[in-house]
Amino acid sequence: MAGHSKWANIQHRKGRQDKLRSKLFSKLAKEITVAAKMGDPDPDKNPRLRLAVKEAKSNSVPKDVIERAIKKSQGGDAENYDEIRYEGYGPGGVAVIVEAMTDNRNRTASTVRSTFSKNGGSLGETGSVGYMFDRKGEVVYPGAVGDADTVMMAAIEAGAEDVQSDEDNHVIYCADTDLNEVSNALEADLGESDSTKLIWKPNMTTEVDAEGLTKLMKLLDTLEEDDDVQRVTTNFEASDEVMAAFAEE
Repeated sequence: MAGHSKWANIQHRKGRQDKLRSKLFSKLAKEITVAAKMGDPDPDKNPRLRLAVKEAKSNSVPKDVIERAIKKSQGGDAENYDEIRYEGYGPGGVAVIVEAMTDNRNRTASTVRSTFSKNGGSLGETGSVGYMFDRKGEVVYPGAVGDADTVMMAAIEAGAEDVQSDEDNHVIYCADTDLNEVSNALEADLGESDSTKLIWKPNMTTEVDAEGLTKLMKLLDTLEEDDDVQRVTTNFEASDEVMAAFAEE
């Protein structure tokens, strides 16, 4: 399982849901506002906005929050956000990609840089770790939607590239440019997904031990708590024993 999936499981187990949820709502709303401002405010005519709304709904963002975010994009007072990607290394040489939306580049760059250095990491140049990841579309369905063969057939029909199934989830990957088309085809066949988004998928991973994982999580949590940071991706890999030990802390 890739690092970002394990990380989500850890966050869930460690009981940080409420704090994370309010942050997540505001980050998803910001993505909706930016997508609507850059294109058409009608999700049916704006693929990026449609995906943003779909992801917000799958995370239980209330309908009025979604509508307010779209409306905000059409007002004259809507902030102008720059989308920036930062790349660096966390403790133990783990590659980290930070995606941000900010109205103040200097503030965000300074905060991200100091967060890395205070937590045993270092910020690199753009492209310094990007080669360790592929830009992909990711659609996640619950295990209950069908067995692995059923989902695999639906994914092939929809034009997806790969499926990883376990007892909890079916994770379907496709080319980043095909995400809108693939997710719509899957929805027609399997119903509403749990999650539909563009991700950075590690193509090589870095193993961490228990101490390294604890340090890494501190860095990732601090980055995630920054209002300018939309999402953080890593390429860490940890054994089940290390994961279990961390979950019990």
